[in-house]
Amino acid sequence: MTPRPVIGISTFLLDAGWGRWDAMRSVLLPERYPALVRESGGIAVMLPPDAPEHAAASVARLDGLIVAGGEDVAPALYGESPHPRTVANAPERDLWEAALIRAALAAGTPLLGVCRGMQLLNVVCGGSLIQHLPDVVGEVHDHLGAPSEYGRHPIHPVAGTLLADLFPEPAVVVPTYHHQAVARLGEGLTVSALHADGTVEAVEGPGFTLGVQWHPEQSEDLRIPRALIRAARLSPALVPAV
Repeated sequence: MTPRPVIGISTFLLDAGWGRWDAMRSVLLPERYPALVRESGGIAVMLPPDAPEHAAASVARLDGLIVAGGEDVAPALYGESPHPRTVANAPERDLWEAALIRAALAAGTPLLGVCRGMQLLNVVCGGSLIQHLPDVVGEVHDHLGAPSEYGRHPIHPVAGTLLADLFPEPAVVVPTYHHQAVARLGEGLTVSALHADGTVEAVEGPGFTLGVQWHPEQSEDLRIPRALIRAARLSPALVPAV
């Protein structure tokens, strides 16, 4: 039987309440992320924020990595001051996930960045972000859903990219919830999907390095997570010795 790849998923670090506890410091992750990994043939493990110097050792124990969506990335990481609408309140997570991304890129570990994860991948590679997308595309747009509800819009894969191999159709409707996006593209990255308004919707890099601006964990379409699992099966830890 082929082993199931182990996929690490980054997490939120925040105060949460349950039972008798009103504000317990907690590590949280929407259940759809590990469900996506399980449904695609992998084993999911949560990666709570840790010291950045431990990132390489953590990635070395994984067959693949997902950097999950969440809070805005701190603009200081790409040399800018905060926009009035930027809410960057996760400094531990910023530093930890940036270190995870660097470790995955250095090791060639298959990497999927989701929404914030794609944005942070771009920043780690030297890129920058549009801090408030309505300033660029206007207030009437379909990138951000209603409160507590994902929006939906088509993305257009760019021919000749990994994403276009996974999504050969000219347009795919995806679940989306974001007010930031790629501005200056990071070094070594390629744009692999666009919105009709020109917003970058996916980027990719060497090996299996893919960032998507939408939320595949909120979709029934398993093509992206299954591609991650296929790439993870080629991990040295899972390839039988000859």
